[in-house]
Amino acid sequence: HERLERQADAFDPLTERIFRQAGIQPGMKVLDVGCGAGDVSLLVQRLVGRDGSVLGVDRQAASLETAQSRATRMRIKNISFLESDFRYLDERHGFFDAVVGRLVLMYQTDPADAVRLVAQRVRPGGVIAFHELAATTGMAHPPLPLREKVARWVTETLRRSGAETLMGIRLYSTFEAAGLQSPEILAEAIVDEPSNPFLWVPMVSVLLPKMVELGVTTEAEVGIGTLDVRLEQEFIDAKGIAVPYISFGAWAVLPDELA
Repeated sequence: HERLERQADAFDPLTERIFRQAGIQPGMKVLDVGCGAGDVSLLVQRLVGRDGSVLGVDRQAASLETAQSRATRMRIKNISFLESDFRYLDERHGFFDAVVGRLVLMYQTDPADAVRLVAQRVRPGGVIAFHELAATTGMAHPPLPLREKVARWVTETLRRSGAETLMGIRLYSTFEAAGLQSPEILAEAIVDEPSNPFLWVPMVSVLLPKMVELGVTTEAEVGIGTLDVRLEQEFIDAKGIAVPYISFGAWAVLPDELA
């Protein structure tokens, strides 16, 4: 889970701003869909405080075990985790003041339907908020060919694995298609520089077997053992920066009375 923890470090500040602007506040009961190892659940728990609660839902039992052990280690008692497909929660799980998720809609076959289904678990006047990416090779100045190649490996592997790599830019239309009209949108980019090389090496490390399997690249071309050094040196030599993926946040408030 090292990559996910580093991913959380990179994305948490923006995720928190999205959720705060969406109206996540102390005392709320929040559902975190596709919670994985619990990074977003833990972030939301800090926002809702002791008087609130968080339910994290995921289909991966191993990830949920990690999430629960983290919460237990931190002595947090108002987080619980459930192994389930978040799209099909029912009345037994009650209604929530908010539903949130990060990097989860990009893996849904029908993102709008997923949003529509989770909206059924939100009380009137409640909030739905998601943080997603638009994953391209980005831009750099001056040109950084190794960084661009690495970004292309990652993006193409995600695409061939079935992920919607431009989910971020699709959030507005996805919310609209789900019946959530005129959602609020926020976009922000993380800057690649020598002191902050984004997540390329841990991402490539995790995805390398899939990259090879899908024919995106080879282990020899990647050279994972020296990739971090080569990337850092490229940035230093070029005195350059790059903008990789763009993060998008979208949120909407349900009507006080459902139609």
